Amino acid sequence: MQDETLSALRKFVAPEFVFGVGCLQLVGQYARNLGGSKAFVVSDPGVCAAGWLQRTLASLDEAGLRHSTFTHVSPNPLFQEVEEGAELFAEQGCDIIVAVGGGSVIDCAKAIGLVSANGSDARDFVGVDNVPAPMPPTICIPTTAGTSADVSQFAVLRDPDARRKLLIISKAVVPDLSLIDPATLTTMNPYLAACTGVDALVHGIEAYVSSGHSPLTDLHALEGIRLISANLLKSIAEPDNLDYRSNMMLGSLEAGLAFSNASLGAVHAMSHSIGGVLDLPHGECNALLLDHVLAFNYNAAEERYRRIAVSMGLDVKGLSVTEVRKQLVAAARTLREAAGIHGGFSPRGVNRTDVHELAAFSLRDPCIVTNPRQPQQRDIEVVYEEAL
Repeated sequence: MQDETLSALRKFVAPEFVFGVGCLQLVGQYARNLGGSKAFVVSDPGVCAAGWLQRTLASLDEAGLRHSTFTHVSPNPLFQEVEEGAELFAEQGCDIIVAVGGGSVIDCAKAIGLVSANGSDARDFVGVDNVPAPMPPTICIPTTAGTSADVSQFAVLRDPDARRKLLIISKAVVPDLSLIDPATLTTMNPYLAACTGVDALVHGIEAYVSSGHSPLTDLHALEGIRLISANLLKSIAEPDNLDYRSNMMLGSLEAGLAFSNASLGAVHAMSHSIGGVLDLPHGECNALLLDHVLAFNYNAAEERYRRIAVSMGLDVKGLSVTEVRKQLVAAARTLREAAGIHGGFSPRGVNRTDVHELAAFSLRDPCIVTNPRQPQQRDIEVVYEEAL
């Protein structure tokens, strides 16, 4: 009986976060409160061009904190970039990290923190709970409503030599603070908004059907799905509408809290595989895989997918299992196409000859463990082939 009780236990880990338009300007105050004297600010060229890095540095200046910047971050961040950042962190005598950007920037910043705190290669931390010491104080300012790296226990890095994306999963990867300012979304281009928005939707869906779900994660997952489904297309059509942008940022946060604690599934395992081999954008890969994985998984979690359909705004009352499955799969495809994400993987450089290797990598990804239906190699190959 005791073993059964313990197996049902779930923990929930989240950072402190501040949500609302204008909260970015608090970064200097919070950095000072965390004991920082010199901030290592990680960003990328796109965020610099949008002006958010400059606003962050102005807040740090106002608080009297010195700072050094590092903007050499790829869309799929590399281990080499983490090493470069950690070397600069030490050279500059920094003692706090501030990440301003999307998931790539935040993942890179978190990994820099791990290397700086532990004095070893970032590859040593790959896997689950392999981080001996926590990061230096870390503040995240997300500029996309997508990855939720600012609240998660995950950091994803690409190893081009191994042609793989590798995951670091640990509560030591959770930042100290996230300043979640919906105004930062107003400078995203429509395609980035679409890809990151669908990524957030997948977080909610996969967390809700994950074998690691709990009542706590379920609440966040369903609310994230509802908010994103209702606001994604509106936010793309009216990019300066802060109500829509706020709802998207809140939906991303809700879904992020869910997946960080319930983990994910086959969409992410397969997306990580493609991103590792072919360096394609993560959110785009998720969008192209979602409807195919829904069809594959559906019968393993029928009632949960029915609730997901309701949260997406579908009227499924009285419909059979087959009809609900058909409507949900169609709704996922319709949403991503309406958001501007068209076609399949073939035009993006994925060939049928790649499928076997991609499937093998997917089956070794930690996210596959909590997928509601445990696939075999051929199952994953078929899903990839359908998505070509």
